[in-house]
Amino acid sequence: MNIRAKTVGILLGVVALFATFQYGYAASESAPPASKIGIVSIRTVFNTSKRHAQYRAQVLQAQSRARAQLDDMAKDIDAEEAGLKALKEGTADYMKQLQTILKKRADLNGQGEYLKQQRSLEDKNWMEALYQETLKIVQAVAKEKGLTLVFERTEPEFPVSSEELMMTFSTHKVLYAEGCVDLTQEVVARLDATGSAQSQK
Repeated sequence: MNIRAKTVGILLGVVALFATFQYGYAASESAPPASKIGIVSIRTVFNTSKRHAQYRAQVLQAQSRARAQLDDMAKDIDAEEAGLKALKEGTADYMKQLQTILKKRADLNGQGEYLKQQRSLEDKNWMEALYQETLKIVQAVAKEKGLTLVFERTEPEFPVSSEELMMTFSTHKVLYAEGCVDLTQEVVARLDATGSAQSQK
């Protein structure tokens, strides 16, 4: 009788252990472990950031003022060129007026080129600073969420030229990211919050 009871007990224990194992295996299949990989779209961060929008608005205002100044210089030159036609070609007055016009034309071209290079340098410095700050925020958010990797994922915008398509092939690396933690909107929020705090100082 004891042997039969022991045998039944052992069998029940094995069945219970097997059922527990199967339940745990099924649960692990239905609920995969949380991903420790994050993604961020830097282009979306820049395009939706209020700080970047404010910078672009300031740039447009500065460009509008610069264009107005160049237009005024060009109108002045046009007026002097019209007056030149009233002078006799080859006379001292004609040559003096021509020299003034040529100098002003050169100044206009030089000012236009200077403003173009100045704008390019300011844009470069702004983008570098914004990108570096974005990277710091991404690192902070990733650590808070316990992520081990964060990939840049910016979807290409079609249609594109053949040159841009080749660039897309070489830079668009994350093709699928289901289950990854998307940090983009949180990074935007913190970037704008940082900008608001700095402006209030």
